[in-house]
Amino acid sequence: MLEFVLPFLIPMISGLFLTDTEEFYTLEDFSKVRKIDTHTHHNSESTALAEAGIESNFFLLTVNVDAPSYPELPEQLRLALHQKAKNPEHLDFLSTISLEDWSSPDWAEKEIARIRDSFEKGALGIKIWKNIGMTYKDENGKFIMADHPRLEPIFRFLIGQDKTLMAHLGEPRNCWLPLEEMTVNNDRTYFKEHPEYHMYLHPEYPSYEQQVEARDNLLAKFPQIRFVGAHLGSVEWNVDELAKRLDRFPNMAVDMAARIGHLQFQSQKDREKVRDFIIKYQDRLIYGTDLGISGNPDAERVKANAKATWLEDWKYFVSEDWMEVAEVNGGFQGQKLPKEVVDKIYFHNAVKWFRPNL
Repeated sequence: MLEFVLPFLIPMISGLFLTDTEEFYTLEDFSKVRKIDTHTHHNSESTALAEAGIESNFFLLTVNVDAPSYPELPEQLRLALHQKAKNPEHLDFLSTISLEDWSSPDWAEKEIARIRDSFEKGALGIKIWKNIGMTYKDENGKFIMADHPRLEPIFRFLIGQDKTLMAHLGEPRNCWLPLEEMTVNNDRTYFKEHPEYHMYLHPEYPSYEQQVEARDNLLAKFPQIRFVGAHLGSVEWNVDELAKRLDRFPNMAVDMAARIGHLQFQSQKDREKVRDFIIKYQDRLIYGTDLGISGNPDAERVKANAKATWLEDWKYFVSEDWMEVAEVNGGFQGQKLPKEVVDKIYFHNAVKWFRPNL
């Protein structure tokens, strides 16, 4: 009888003697673990950020964006290809679209042709930005939202090409609050410096709820699209609300770029709730930072900033240390997530949703 029971008992007994080293990563494991940062912007010929990634065992995804402060889209594509040519085993890219010629009857056909060209050059997908919903207007003077029917050919094309849609739609809910009521310092700083995007000052613009609803309508109409909601899907303020979207849309994942501070803020109030959320949705959360490089930067400064950002985030996810960061007022405790969860957030989920050329 013992020979039949023993195979079942051994794993159970072994589990009782697992050490922290076997179940959890440490701060010292940072450079040993293979990782992906899926949200960076390389608007420069300098490879300093890519080099920092290589030194820290990161594969990077550089993302083109139709943003007014960024180079023109052909130049962004050129720079992405330049970066990939310099470090082909350590970097991939997403292209994007522009609504600049929206009124043209063949706008969708032209954009699809341009997107197809970027795919042929190696783009893993496209990113759409908050100017959809917050900047561009149609011929009737109404804001073009993410669920506008004229965008549908683009989404159908992505599905047909088996490519990924990353979307930064709307803004943090803080955007609709006065500066003094915002929850994290980086939002307070950003919207102070960019009042054109501070929706509290622009009540005539679509509301936060309308932005999220338009995104949800898009996903409801195209449930098969492989979708990554940038910045915790603009539902960064409440893990319960984010969980509702992840439950509703099985092909939706979210990256954490520039929003980890919102998880840390919620950790101050209820660490276990945030930890339980991360563990429950470990297959749907993707690490990203929004780190960028442009012009002719100080290479060593770029590297130092990138490594400091990556190490600070790593500490939050793998340790249970008490921490303080610039984004959040006051201290909070790290999450000390199991290795399996960390590996998914930092690597496996990115591979599943973006299909990088590793």
